[in-house]
Amino acid sequence: MSTQPTQPLPDDPLLSGRQRRLLGFTLGFFALVLSAALVVFVVLVLGRLVGYFSEVLWPLAVAGISALIMRPVVERLEVRLKGRRMAAVFVLYGVFVLALAGFALILIPPLASQVLDFFQYLPTFWDNAVDYVQRTYPDWVAISNRALKYPVVAAAWKTVQEQLSELPTIILPSLKAVSHGVFAAFGFVAHLAVVPIYLFFFLLSKGEPTRNLPNHLQFLSPPVRKDVVFLVGEFVAIVVSFFRGQLLIGLIMGGMYALGFTLVGLKFGLFIGLALGVLNIVPYLGTIIGIAVSLPLAFFQPGGGMKLALLVLAVKIVTQNIEGWFLTPKIMGDRTGLHPVMIIVAIFFWGTAFNGILGLILAIPLTAFFVTVWRLLQRKYLNTSN
Repeated sequence: MSTQPTQPLPDDPLLSGRQRRLLGFTLGFFALVLSAALVVFVVLVLGRLVGYFSEVLWPLAVAGISALIMRPVVERLEVRLKGRRMAAVFVLYGVFVLALAGFALILIPPLASQVLDFFQYLPTFWDNAVDYVQRTYPDWVAISNRALKYPVVAAAWKTVQEQLSELPTIILPSLKAVSHGVFAAFGFVAHLAVVPIYLFFFLLSKGEPTRNLPNHLQFLSPPVRKDVVFLVGEFVAIVVSFFRGQLLIGLIMGGMYALGFTLVGLKFGLFIGLALGVLNIVPYLGTIIGIAVSLPLAFFQPGGGMKLALLVLAVKIVTQNIEGWFLTPKIMGDRTGLHPVMIIVAIFFWGTAFNGILGLILAIPLTAFFVTVWRLLQRKYLNTSN
């Protein structure tokens, strides 16, 4: 009688298919959350480091960006001077000093006069605004007076008044803090004076900024090293394109604002127009501040009113349309490729992350750089189309 060999019973799987899928989803989600937390931690640490060393970093950043913008001019001068790079840099410095002297002689006196008159006019402007509200909207004034009779509202208003009364001591240091203010101002001037020195040596450097980068990345594999060099080069190109374009657009818009505001009769039109042009370096900042300052000033200034406010608004609309439909497409094109909503979010995000104006200025180049990184990852490593 033959006996058949017994078949070994299959081992029962530890987890069912549904449980394995759930476990895989959980592990993937946990890895995604951990990666996001790591990115946030790196951004926070980097932001704190940048904020702590900002006094050292901002002169280097200003000099580096200025050198990238001026490099084509230096290279053209170098060709005309038969390869003498240092002579080209000295010529550029001389032209800049002459232009600055001309600006100081022509524009500084009226501009300084308008700045001083503007701050002297602020109390009068406030009195005019309060008087207008009391005469035009007495019902709202009565409601406000009734609301102030409630203890909670009165306490809140008292707190606001106390904070406003302390504002001058915050803006202008008290006698006790004068020495600190003097040393802070001296430190700022000292760091500002270092910028031309950094810029001089940066301009003496020949060739592309990333030409020696591959030699310092030999520890990376050739494909990864190629991607890193590409991304750094792309970031430099974005920085150059953005700041060169924004500076040129800001100068043109500042001139248009100053001319338009002066022609329609806005007080301090030269000062406000040029200031808005400078603020335009940070996208939308000049527009927001311009509306918040110029429209109330036009409405409440002596001889002003709704007509002058509408004329000022027309100047802003015309200038913004020229910038949006002509200047930006012609000068910058679509170099950053960012949606306006993303630009606004980026400004707030990097301004908070880097704890200051440096984050606001670098917000667009940094965001465009990370968008470029994401597109490269999609194309080369995630096997997805752009």
